[in-house]
Amino acid sequence: MFFGSDIVFERLDLLIGKNKRENLSTKTVVVVGVGGVGGYVVESLARSGIGHLVLIDYDIIDITNKNRQLIALDSTIGHSKVEVLKARVLDINSACRVDILSTFLTAENISILDSYSIDYLVDACDTIAAKKAIIEKCLEKDIPFITCMGTGKRLDPSMLEITTLDKTSYDPIAKILRKYARDNKINQKIKVLYSREHPQKIDSTKVASCSFVPSSAGLLIGSYIVREFIK
Repeated sequence: MFFGSDIVFERLDLLIGKNKRENLSTKTVVVVGVGGVGGYVVESLARSGIGHLVLIDYDIIDITNKNRQLIALDSTIGHSKVEVLKARVLDINSACRVDILSTFLTAENISILDSYSIDYLVDACDTIAAKKAIIEKCLEKDIPFITCMGTGKRLDPSMLEITTLDKTSYDPIAKILRKYARDNKINQKIKVLYSREHPQKIDSTKVASCSFVPSSAGLLIGSYIVREFIK
């Protein structure tokens, strides 16, 4: 059954105005990594009427994802994350254009981003090398972006905040990226989502996680992007 966007987004129109909501339908947002954080970013943007989403993730859904990832269900285990999430987005808003790239983003293949006219990019991936490549690319091409720091080993979503990389503390990923920015004389402010909560010490090589923090991080990022677009 098809419903026009005026009906689907009637409640959002009441909040931000129809003209601003219609402007959201002209925006292209790239989300790199659609797991615990990225899945909720995509969900919030789809439900806000963003017109074009580009989803990048090479991974498949694993049973261990079920404690925190939106798309992890018994029925989706073993399936491609980007394919499952694309189907979900279109089930929410069939007017949304969704491109999927089932690939691991690296410095060697990051030129695939050049195929898109990007209004905002979300780095919700797990690897430091990919984060560095994304920072370099976005600064080079003047693409607005936000990069997510660690959400594992934390329990309190109220400690999450959006700030700039130079103002972060306690986060091991942020520490590495701050050094990278200094070493490469990057003076631009890098927007990040991070937690002020100290990571808990866990006696395991696996990253401990819960449902509250990654999801809240994703929703905060989605909210931030929409507010940037409509202000």
